[in-house]
Amino acid sequence: MKKLSIHALLHVPFEGLGCIENWINDNGHSLSFTQFYSSYQLPSADTIDWLIVMGGPMGIYDDNLYPWLSAEKEFIAEVISKNKTVIGICLGSQLIANVLGARVYTNKQKEIGWFDINKSHISKDLPIISDFETQFRVFHWHGDTFDLPTSSTLLFSSAVCINQAFLYNDKVLGLQFHFEVTKDSLLQMIENGQSELIENDTIQTAETIVAQSIYIASNNKKMVEILNYLSR
Repeated sequence: MKKLSIHALLHVPFEGLGCIENWINDNGHSLSFTQFYSSYQLPSADTIDWLIVMGGPMGIYDDNLYPWLSAEKEFIAEVISKNKTVIGICLGSQLIANVLGARVYTNKQKEIGWFDINKSHISKDLPIISDFETQFRVFHWHGDTFDLPTSSTLLFSSAVCINQAFLYNDKVLGLQFHFEVTKDSLLQMIENGQSELIENDTIQTAETIVAQSIYIASNNKKMVEILNYLSR
């Protein structure tokens, strides 16, 4: 496996790379960060092989509150244009969808907790997810959604969010949900997002979320399979 230079964009201190960082370290890849919640500097797009764009509670159109969003979108677009591998998770997937020309907007319901997703018919034989079950449970924490970017392939849907994941050009992946979540990162998200955990059909309580931590291992395994595929 080629040793990769991987750069991650972090929006809040409590949404890190989770099991992705373990995979990076286990395989001897280099990792650098831009932390937008601190003083930050974006690297040259030519110096990295992969870009990973993580989540956060802000929306992609909140440039007036987070002026760095404009620079971030330009950087993501540049990295994609240079045919690099890009992975976006939650907010990251929405940012990628936006720079690819798709509309991002508030979904009809928030989806927070462990809920099933379904593999799309068109993607069932794609090598990146060919070994995945048709339906399985993943961890969600999102209120916005996006239209499918032009020339991308829909990978997964859930009952309340049609566009849960997409693949563009076999190198750009957007995931609304959190394959990467670990026990520690799950607790950090709960601690920092308590105000959103108002229980209804699509939002679980903190206790219910923690009780379903048994799904973390299978989610992490799928994340690793995707990372291995993209690094082939």
